[in-house]
Amino acid sequence: MLLSISPSSRLAAALAAAVLTLTGCSSIEGTGSKGYVTADGAVQMVPADEREKAVELTGTDLDGDPIDLADFRGDVTVVNVWGAWCAQCRVEMPDLLEAAEETEGIARFVGINIRDGSTGQAKSFVRRFGVKYPSFYSPDGKALLAFHDTIPPRAIPSTVVLDAEGRVAAAIIGILPSAATLVGVVEDVAGTKVPTEQPDDEPVDG
Repeated sequence: MLLSISPSSRLAAALAAAVLTLTGCSSIEGTGSKGYVTADGAVQMVPADEREKAVELTGTDLDGDPIDLADFRGDVTVVNVWGAWCAQCRVEMPDLLEAAEETEGIARFVGINIRDGSTGQAKSFVRRFGVKYPSFYSPDGKALLAFHDTIPPRAIPSTVVLDAEGRVAAAIIGILPSAATLVGVVEDVAGTKVPTEQPDDEPVDG
């Protein structure tokens, strides 16, 4: 069960700066299908001693190659659920990619693409934004069954952070509030801080 807890100071600051009225995709654009829920993008954390067993998910990626979530164990893993049809997915992607770059070496990223009628639509999205990490391709949305206790089936986009053992450690249901928010969550789950660049020393006058 997900529990809301007080995040780190960095995460708290990021949340305070986030937009207060955030919504998930309310419909599948271009299909006329309705019913995708509104979500506020709040961060939910799961204490380490209350995390369930590792999430199991296998499938194929956008190229049709096998992909297994178990292969990501050993690292903190960020799982983002998205669709090319989802306007809020397009809005959050730059922040997601910024967080992926900033946490490189600490976390790995993987997507779950759902409800796109063809891999062509999904690949066009990937090319447009320069997404480098892989995604499960799940046009019927069944990949979300692996997260049935975490992600409401109609809450798109959503982001889940798994610990190094593959267990759900945090979830953001709805659009990502900011890159800094996700970086803070990753730091909390990993138990380490993202290295910051140190300014070059100023030359000393001779």
